[in-house]
Amino acid sequence: MLIRNEALVWETFKGGDWDAYQAIYNNYYKLLNNYGYKFTRDKSLIEDAVHDLFVKIWVNRNTLGTPISLKNYLYKSLRGIIVRKLQKQSKYTGIDEEPPFFFEVSFEDQLVTGEEEAGLKEKMKSVIQTLPQRQQEIIYLRFYEGFSYTEIVEIMDINISSVYKLLYKAVGNLSVLLKMPKIIVFLILLRGL
Repeated sequence: MLIRNEALVWETFKGGDWDAYQAIYNNYYKLLNNYGYKFTRDKSLIEDAVHDLFVKIWVNRNTLGTPISLKNYLYKSLRGIIVRKLQKQSKYTGIDEEPPFFFEVSFEDQLVTGEEEAGLKEKMKSVIQTLPQRQQEIIYLRFYEGFSYTEIVEIMDINISSVYKLLYKAVGNLSVLLKMPKIIVFLILLRGL
């Protein structure tokens, strides 16, 4: 079921409507799993995190506010759950404080027409994977998920100035690595390559 009016579905869900809850689940389950896969390759951890998120919003539906963007709200919430789970694991395994971020576009995004675009896309993907994890994440959120700067602020829990700086630095690093002017890199990213 495609959600056409998120605000209406959200309010209906908050009123206890199970069909609205299922609509939200069906609409975002795959997207959230795909986003979770950017942080870890542990599929069971991702599925647990997505499950925890949906249980949490159902249990707390009466106290939830009305988000400007449901997608943004769900991504931010899932990110927080995954970060906490990874931090909990790190106590036992000693991984870095900053959660990893694996830049990879979905299969549908990988479909491109023409060999030249495919080559450029592959090159862009491999170069993006060399960036620091937070730079990979901001590029993914901005150019592959289409989040606004203010939505990225909420998801990554940083201020707007940091979003601009981080994105500028990521594009600058890509420019150096690809040996292309920043404006060309920016335009390539806008095309979703």
